[in-house]
Amino acid sequence: MISRFINRENEISLLEEEWKKENGKLIVLYGRRRIGKTRLLMEFTKDRKGVFYIAEDSSARIQINGLKNSIADFLGDSLLKTLEIKDWSQLFEYLAKNMPEERFYLIIDEFSYIIKSDKRILSVLQRLWDTVFSHSPIVMVLSGSMLGLMSEMVLSYASPLYGRRTRDIHLEELPLKHARKFLSMPVEEAMKLYFITGGVPEYLLKAAEYNSLSRLLEKELLNKMGYFYNEPYFIISQEFRELKTYFSILNAVAYGNTKPADIANFVGIEARRIYPYLENLIRLGFIERQTSILGSPKKGIYFIKDSLFDFWFNFVFRYKEEIERGIFSQKSGDMSGYYGKKFENFVRKEIFHHMLNYSKAGRWWHREEEIDIVAINELGKDIAFFECKWSKLKGRDVERIIKELRRKAKYVKWNNHERKERFGVIARHIEDKKILREAGFLLYDMEDFERILK
Repeated sequence: MISRFINRENEISLLEEEWKKENGKLIVLYGRRRIGKTRLLMEFTKDRKGVFYIAEDSSARIQINGLKNSIADFLGDSLLKTLEIKDWSQLFEYLAKNMPEERFYLIIDEFSYIIKSDKRILSVLQRLWDTVFSHSPIVMVLSGSMLGLMSEMVLSYASPLYGRRTRDIHLEELPLKHARKFLSMPVEEAMKLYFITGGVPEYLLKAAEYNSLSRLLEKELLNKMGYFYNEPYFIISQEFRELKTYFSILNAVAYGNTKPADIANFVGIEARRIYPYLENLIRLGFIERQTSILGSPKKGIYFIKDSLFDFWFNFVFRYKEEIERGIFSQKSGDMSGYYGKKFENFVRKEIFHHMLNYSKAGRWWHREEEIDIVAINELGKDIAFFECKWSKLKGRDVERIIKELRRKAKYVKWNNHERKERFGVIARHIEDKKILREAGFLLYDMEDFERILK
């Protein structure tokens, strides 16, 4: 059963635009495993004619034969099915000579498997694109999940296809606003789930099979037979050869080592050697580098960006022995701390710009001092300071937090003589919110999120 297609309006629109233009179009679609690339392409090709081939991790000979049969079915060409075609050049030359005159698509899904088995296909496509396909009615889409291979072999300057593609689309996770549509949960429960799985459609479909988050954790994450139990391991092993080193780096960051020197020390390598590994993990979307909003861009710290990876390294990999022995029990304090960290990041990335109109906002830190969100409006000389709390707060809690914010705000160097300061708190729930707002505080909680996410 095919699930309801949710969001992806921008990506569909881009594909539609390319389809309507004249001449050949070469589109590269890439994104992590289970992100919904195949489903997006299926939606795009509805009521259109063409070839949709999904490659497997097999030999080039098997892949050539599979694509040959798909092309033969599309062309209604019984002769092609009987021909013995041994290389990519023969196959694409045959297609070039027998193309229909009207618009059609050629989609090669999981193209990274083909590159892996025979990268000569790239030079073949380059030659035929330059001589035939670029002036034809073809819309060719090359889609892949192995992000390292797609980046290096298809998208990079060194690729034979460099300069030929007319569009590249990086398919990313859904924001919570759209991820919620997979689930029948209250906003807070959906948010917790989102902090664990992220906005990966197939993960959300699996989660939707459960009516409680605790049951999902018990059966599919903290269980050696669970759907998610080995997922990060499979993804990393698909992307990297130095599996042990990359695992150690992700584990180091999950344990709270955010500076390059601390990560290198945890892994056991020289600090100067850690940077290429970190850059690879950033490029593939597993970690991210953050800098203080008003600090030096050279001084960055690192966090795990992928939610499933973050949860997995904190709770699955860390307690792997106990889980496999069947003696692991969830510690609510650990889980609460994890939700707090993810909540803060979620507010900065997905919620804050819907609540307030500031030109720039982000985390701030200096030495031992840190503020979750500092927002500035350069034209109005406004500056606002916020703390994010995964907690239910009373009025006195808010006043205590604001007092501490006022103290830390003195260390923030920005337009010190003319600036207009405001202070706020963002939390799960805030009692007496209306009264506190009348006192001039900027306060937001789950009630406001519900309105924003709708």
